Amino acid sequence: MAASMLCRRTAVLCTTLKRISCSKTVLSVDSQRGLLLQSASYNPRPLKLNLHQPYIPDKDSEKTPEWQKSSRYDRKLFGRYGSASGVDLASLWPSHGELDQMIAEENEWHPPLEVMLKNVEAREKEEAQKRLAKETLIAANMAKMPKMIADWRREKRETKSKLKEEKSRRTKLLAEARERFGYALDPRSPKFLEMVAEIEKEEKKKKKLVKRRLRDEQLAAPPPVAPPPAASSS
Repeated sequence: MAASMLCRRTAVLCTTLKRISCSKTVLSVDSQRGLLLQSASYNPRPLKLNLHQPYIPDKDSEKTPEWQKSSRYDRKLFGRYGSASGVDLASLWPSHGELDQMIAEENEWHPPLEVMLKNVEAREKEEAQKRLAKETLIAANMAKMPKMIADWRREKRETKSKLKEEKSRRTKLLAEARERFGYALDPRSPKFLEMVAEIEKEEKKKKKLVKRRLRDEQLAAPPPVAPPPAASSS
């Protein structure tokens, strides 16, 4: 019994929904037809121009807005009312300054064909010069490349040799400090730094003594004997 009541309620609900959808469709069709009829029957009123008494603003009055005192508004009045606007036709032509500005704008934005061709030629010539300068620079750098590579390799070898010498010297100094003090020292300790300064001072003294000895030997050496002149055959 409960199942039969549920089936009846479902059938009633479906019928009601179908009726509502049909009524909506009819209303939408009717509304569209009404809009079409209104659009077809719309007849706007023609724009009335009072050519006998047109509105001409008083430019001497303070109540007249500034935009109605401009030459642009005068052109608009003359275009709408013609000679009835009372606007002097000669005043509608651009002034000398405005004409020069218009000519300058025309030449800038719409130059003649000859000027455009000259501009294109000048631009292509400038681009060619830039490309040639770039190619010349690349060729010069490529010619220097072998020397640059050789210099880089030499500097790399020298840097590697210096690092190796510094490492050897540091190892030697650490060994000498161990031998002098009897234990290993930290390279950052004051004792080690004092020892290094003392050794460098002694090395400088030795170099000075060697230079002085060489100079003394050069001064004490006898001057070279000149060879005897060759006997002339009579």
